[in-house]
Amino acid sequence: MYFSAYHFDGEPAGLVASYRTLMSRFPDIDLNLCVEREGGVTVYDTCPSEADFLAFSVDPGFRAALAEAGLPEPRVEPLGEIRAITGRQTVSR
Repeated sequence: MYFSAYHFDGEPAGLVASYRTLMSRFPDIDLNLCVEREGGVTVYDTCPSEADFLAFSVDPGFRAALAEAGLPEPRVEPLGEIRAITGRQTVSR
């Protein structure tokens, strides 16, 4: 599983609302985190492989979905292959 980050700059509350709109279009996501930070939000995302990430991150359909949800163009950061995951809780605020 490949891990990446999408950094969206702007007002965090509005970006979180737009993120929720976007996620309603992608109900089969395995692992996705939206983290509020100063000046925006960062969405941490997983793809089955690096090749899938490379294709998905530039896909015109995905970019159109971002715009339709009200999200600005992100700074995309490839992070690497996930080697272990530990967790037990879902948080939605």
